[in-house]
Amino acid sequence: MQQGALIDFPSGLDQKEMPTIAVDAMGGDRGCAPVVEGALSFLQEYRDSVILVGRKEKVEEELYRHKASPSLRLRIQEASEVVEMEESASVALRRKKDSSIRVGIELVKRGEAVAFVSAGNTGAVMATAMVILGNLPEVERPAIAAVMPTLQDNCVLLDVGATVDCKSRQLLQFAIMGNIYAKDILGKKKPRVGLLSIGEEETKGNELTKEAFKALEEETSLIFVGMVEGRDLFSGNVDVVVCDGFTGNVALKFSESLAEMIGALLQEELSKTLTSKLGYLLTRSAFKRFKRRVDYSEYGGAPLLGVNGVCIISHGRSTAKAIKNALRVAGESAENHLLAHIREGVHRSLKMKPSANG
Repeated sequence: MQQGALIDFPSGLDQKEMPTIAVDAMGGDRGCAPVVEGALSFLQEYRDSVILVGRKEKVEEELYRHKASPSLRLRIQEASEVVEMEESASVALRRKKDSSIRVGIELVKRGEAVAFVSAGNTGAVMATAMVILGNLPEVERPAIAAVMPTLQDNCVLLDVGATVDCKSRQLLQFAIMGNIYAKDILGKKKPRVGLLSIGEEETKGNELTKEAFKALEEETSLIFVGMVEGRDLFSGNVDVVVCDGFTGNVALKFSESLAEMIGALLQEELSKTLTSKLGYLLTRSAFKRFKRRVDYSEYGGAPLLGVNGVCIISHGRSTAKAIKNALRVAGESAENHLLAHIREGVHRSLKMKPSANG
């Protein structure tokens, strides 16, 4: 970058008034470019400040390419190492002490940032957050919460990959955390919570869902509607859907691929004939709204709930738009005191009932 164009916090910036969000500038399949572009777009709309964590030279090249102003509420935090997508999370945690993921999460730990966003290696982000930040008191395992589009609005699905093998009491904790997230971030006043199973009857499902059903039914802080099936993910009849990380990850990946297939088929059909092309021109605004509703980038990223810090995990293929929205979600989570509300919610639930074996 040219002399004098180094991006840093301007003098007099009140970081207490303007929350600072750290973002992994090296994470994601597309490299540094969409992260920097997304951060710049975010800064144009919101008052928060941003720390771009990564290799300084690479980040500066992108900032210079976008003609970023030195007066932006932004600075670079050097991190010399990058965790690749195919790397083992445990190996990266042990050997890459100066990775952009670890450095960014340590900024949250030290209080220099209120949240961390990464489109990088999900396993490494999760493992590093658990080691550096630790879990919230009384939360046994974290959960990744994905926002899904529905016929009415949206819903929260958790866990989608953080905890593959769960116990019933952990599913209860997921439900409490998802319920609070739906209130604080999605603005749902009375979220309806369902337990994902193979049928609506409480006698169906495996031992885990049967035990979790009892625990959820007894939880007075939740509006528990019972067992729900896969179709209920998109019906809009439930706001929070709880399951183990294995089931949730399969459901999430299936949903993403289905949305992509529908979009591709629509585009193919609409381009076949002159009539269909004219039809598209007449209904273009409707198709744009449809695409926006099923586009993952609109939701930004999935929070890692249960760790002692705000951590947003974005899709590996995140665009600049997705990064911008992930930063927005991170800022909203901090501003709405999501961590404190989860801590209070889980503590209150455990305080009201004896310890369960499940």
